[in-house]
Amino acid sequence: MLSLSFGASVMLSSCVSVPSQEEADFQKINMSAWLYNDEDKVYYQLGISYVSKAADAKYENLGLFVPASNFDGKDNGDGTYTVTVNQKNTVGDFSSATAPFVMPIQTPGYSALEAPSSYTHDVKQYTDAGFIFVYAGARGRNHGVPAGVTDFKAAIRYIRHNKGLLPGNTDRYFTYGMSGGGAQSALMGATGDAPEYEPYLKEIGAVMTESDAVTGSMDWCPITNLNVADAAYEWELGVARTNLDEGTKAISDALAKEFALYVNKLGIRDEKGNEMKTEQSQDGLYHGGSYYDYLKGVIETSLNNFLSDTTFPYNANEQKEALGQNMMLPPDWKPREPMGMDRPAPSAEDLDGVKRGGSQKSGNVDLSGNFASTADYIKALNANEEWVIYDEKAKTAKITSVEAFMREVKQLQKNVGVFDDMNKSQPENTLFGLGDGKGLHFDALMAKSLKELSSPFADDYDSDLKKKDCLGSTMEKRNDMYNPMYYLSPAYSGYKTAKVAKYWRIHAGIFQGDTAISTELLYSLALKNYGKEVESVDFTEVWGLYHVEAERKGTSTGNFIEWVKDCLK
Repeated sequence: MLSLSFGASVMLSSCVSVPSQEEADFQKINMSAWLYNDEDKVYYQLGISYVSKAADAKYENLGLFVPASNFDGKDNGDGTYTVTVNQKNTVGDFSSATAPFVMPIQTPGYSALEAPSSYTHDVKQYTDAGFIFVYAGARGRNHGVPAGVTDFKAAIRYIRHNKGLLPGNTDRYFTYGMSGGGAQSALMGATGDAPEYEPYLKEIGAVMTESDAVTGSMDWCPITNLNVADAAYEWELGVARTNLDEGTKAISDALAKEFALYVNKLGIRDEKGNEMKTEQSQDGLYHGGSYYDYLKGVIETSLNNFLSDTTFPYNANEQKEALGQNMMLPPDWKPREPMGMDRPAPSAEDLDGVKRGGSQKSGNVDLSGNFASTADYIKALNANEEWVIYDEKAKTAKITSVEAFMREVKQLQKNVGVFDDMNKSQPENTLFGLGDGKGLHFDALMAKSLKELSSPFADDYDSDLKKKDCLGSTMEKRNDMYNPMYYLSPAYSGYKTAKVAKYWRIHAGIFQGDTAISTELLYSLALKNYGKEVESVDFTEVWGLYHVEAERKGTSTGNFIEWVKDCLK
């Protein structure tokens, strides 16, 4: 058997021959090798391998952080401790038998994540609440779909493999993340024990006798549903594009139509059970129908929540400065080393590791500075056109159209082909590559539109869509594996083939131009339609916020911790 040291960065072929689970010498956690942080009262271990045949040992290991009261420890005299579970003590609301496990999915732009190499005080907020914190490293976009989610699944299986040794209830597992991390957290919630992942888990020598299903998924600004994300962007934000040449405008319009037709095939329903559809509008782009009206209502709810939450006079610049309270990355953040939450926000370029362009600007209106009253704020929104109608008596606002919101407020940030561009230069192109760090086209709707328009790029898209990875998975299958809708919507063959998380919290900044609102809206609706297996879905679009850990009030860490506690009451 090949043994890899944790200090080495070793990249194996993604098609190596691996031993069966019965052959693998799978080590459990060494209970005599714990370290202790006296300041935070936390026992911890680092560099724990969670697979027996690592594809890349630099990433496929984890750190484990446990509240000290969960253990009885004996000093070994060499800086390590031998521990056993204390069955009597409680921390916060949890005993050693009931404590949940939480795991960050800090993978902006679907980047790789290194597990910690030293103790980090950022775990204290979680361990003080009685949580057991699992910080797992994972491969990133350069390794190709489905490496990242496969690794996080393997880490969960390994923790459950040690459930007889560890405190806590391993059936209580929560993930959280933002952007590409929010997307992969969503996939962790939607793909529990999904059969498509089994060959990939076996390939890296994961524990095959345990489940990888999670209890809850916290997703901030998830960049997901990538199979339709380009089309959704054009359906929503295409109306805000100006000065497009004739050919590019045709692609944008074609994608917008494809998204509308996609929605009509889903059979999604609102909370009252009414099926939602798009209908062709005067512009020919299907900006009408019950789904359009529902999206309009989401925007109105977001605005009205903001007006309800805000005390006037209101200083928008102070809110911008406060965005740091809703970010998970530390001030000295570097790619592959994210951890703490509630810190100053990194740039959009830092978040993705790829320059996206754009700025933190709200469409065509100026919402900076001071606003003496609600009326002043509404006046600023209506500076170019009257699209917000405010009822002073009822203290509620309505909008005239989704298109007006997109023109005036939404942050148009990306060019046509936002996730799968012609040059294969987006992080998502690399994500759907074959593990060599090179990008491939993956968007079948884009390919269809280009072919119908006789674009010179059509053949390149068609060629890439026919490629398979080393396990024989087609691009379509890999798309399905990284699409929560494949497992959540009856329109797909993967519907109800996986164990879906009971609890969901999906929050996004409604001003962001990184993805369309429909990206997170569609899978939140699918979850609400799913059935009794899903017990709660907190879907919130936060007015005034961009691509951040969007919260109406409070901090992202504090709200996440309280949400987990509420789920388990």
